[in-house]
Amino acid sequence: MDGEDDSNLVIKKRFVSEAELDERRKRRQEEWEKVRKPEDPKECPEEAYDPRSLYERLQEQKDRKQQEYEEQFKFKNMVRGLDEDETNFLDEVSRQQELIEKQRREEELEELKEYRSNLNKVGISAENKEVEKKLAVKPIETK
Repeated sequence: MDGEDDSNLVIKKRFVSEAELDERRKRRQEEWEKVRKPEDPKECPEEAYDPRSLYERLQEQKDRKQQEYEEQFKFKNMVRGLDEDETNFLDEVSRQQELIEKQRREEELEELKEYRSNLNKVGISAENKEVEKKLAVKPIETK
């Protein structure tokens, strides 16, 4: 007899009566009324039934999180360093720019020397030379 009572308890635990379902619906409706907005429907939407196992649902959540993580760092992985050819090219370009800048500075210094020598030939006083030296712009060195 005790075995039969145990089996009835198991069956009763699995069985959900209509009254229990109504009770749950009423509680959900009361909660819905508390949080409902004017544009929402008056009746609480039914819970969606998901026939999948817990493992399948958890696996889907895990996959979704992994995909979001990969998406977040996708662009980070796309950036790569410069290879040897690119660095050599950039070094060559910077050397050429330095040479051009150096030539320009040398030309400016040569023109200043020429201008000063012309001033000496013309016979301008030493006072004006000092003013010219102050006005001369020092070249800016770039790296």
